[in-house]
Amino acid sequence: MRRAYLLLLTCMLLVLFVRSSEAAESIEFDGLIEPYMVVKVGSGVPGILETVTVDRGDFVEKGQVLAELQSGVEKATMGLARARAQMETPIELKRVHLEFEGRKYQRLQELYKKKAIPFHELDEAETNRMLAESELQEAIETKRLAELQLEHAIEVLKLRSIRSPITGFVVERYLSPGEYVEDQPILKLAQLNPLNVEVIAPVEFLGSIRVGTRAKVRPEAPVGGEYVALVTIVDRVVDAASGTFGVRLELPNEKYRLPAGLKCIVLFPGH
Repeated sequence: MRRAYLLLLTCMLLVLFVRSSEAAESIEFDGLIEPYMVVKVGSGVPGILETVTVDRGDFVEKGQVLAELQSGVEKATMGLARARAQMETPIELKRVHLEFEGRKYQRLQELYKKKAIPFHELDEAETNRMLAESELQEAIETKRLAELQLEHAIEVLKLRSIRSPITGFVVERYLSPGEYVEDQPILKLAQLNPLNVEVIAPVEFLGSIRVGTRAKVRPEAPVGGEYVALVTIVDRVVDAASGTFGVRLELPNEKYRLPAGLKCIVLFPGH
């Protein structure tokens, strides 16, 4: 019994020693866990909202359609442009005409060599062949212009769809279907992987904390736990009034276990 008591006492002393050693070797600061990025999503063109497919708290992927504006006119314009871009008949007609004028010119050229026709008939045939060649080129250029107009119509239609610029969560929805959109945001999104950890450190630690330094982050209760973050920004301008400077760390959050907005303790390795 006494042996077991001594063993338990030894373990407790060892734990206290490890904790005190860690505290002595670490520099501790208060921190705040924030989203990596917060984005207010709006529309590049004015219009009336037709659909909003997400709401507060929803998870969204980068490139996902979040909302759409009414786009009947734009769809009709794109359909017309596509029909023009796909028209091949004018080019085929001009090509057939050019081949005909080419054969006619060759026949008259042979006759002219035999002095069976006057020069003006050969000259007229050559001119017609050149005109047919120009008309074919014009038809090809017209088709290319129609293809460019189709590309423009597609891009205009794309502007009627509002897509997510990040992977994250919807923080707020400001507008609903039927409302007019111009300069105001439709949704607010937050990217939560990774997270930013913001720390304000006293000026005496300037130079001790460097970009690339690893630190331990302990979120407040009830989340708790301990996570490893990497210093990504150390401010080079000190706040003269408070004698402090800012430090930002990047904290991985792949499974979104940590919410943003938590207070935390950040432990930097001592020197």
